[in-house]
Amino acid sequence: MGLMTDEVLKRIITDIRPWGNFIQYTNNEICTVKIITVDPNQTLSLQSHKKRDELWVVLDEGLRVELDDETLTPKPGDQIFIPRHTKHRLGSIGKRARVMEISFGYFDENDIERYDDIYGRIKKNKDISDTEK
Repeated sequence: MGLMTDEVLKRIITDIRPWGNFIQYTNNEICTVKIITVDPNQTLSLQSHKKRDELWVVLDEGLRVELDDETLTPKPGDQIFIPRHTKHRLGSIGKRARVMEISFGYFDENDIERYDDIYGRIKKNKDISDTEK
């Protein structure tokens, strides 16, 4: 799912312990971590970023992910790497669902180029964030 480069795979560590295990996604790196919740039957804009890569960790069932020309229906625990400049979109299928987003690189909510948006937020010559109304 997504392009999992050697660089990204080196960042992800699974450590087995007597009580179970943990997965470590970053270690002393500058990054931004968000939990994105998509309401039932809603979708984010088809977008790309110039200044950051993203790693999405799927938390719930019921998501649809578009990566360039590929459409995925990931399961909880799936990891999807989105390199900068990749067109991507996240949507829910019938119920509220979440992903954990780890952004690597310079994070700025204005670093969004929109290609399609059901909420009418495509602006020429101006990037705006999903958090703006």
